[in-house]
Amino acid sequence: MMFWYDHDISGWGWFAMSASMILFWTLIITVAVLLFRALARPQEHTHEPATPPPEQILAARLARGEIDEDDYRRRLGTLRQAGPDPKP
Repeated sequence: MMFWYDHDISGWGWFAMSASMILFWTLIITVAVLLFRALARPQEHTHEPATPPPEQILAARLARGEIDEDDYRRRLGTLRQAGPDPKP
């Protein structure tokens, strides 16, 4: 019974316990908020790659030298006559 009242938590013990409790609840709340935001976000369809328009592909082929200017103008005219592609 000699050390009955001598096992108190010191000032540093209270500080460490308080700081760890604040850190614990901050971590729990942050995880909850991030999880809520991730689940509430609308899903994006990323499985379809973005393809450039045909005129841009044609211009890039002309810039790389794959086709000449006459071929470019002929193909561009064909594209413009055909009109836009209806999306399925």
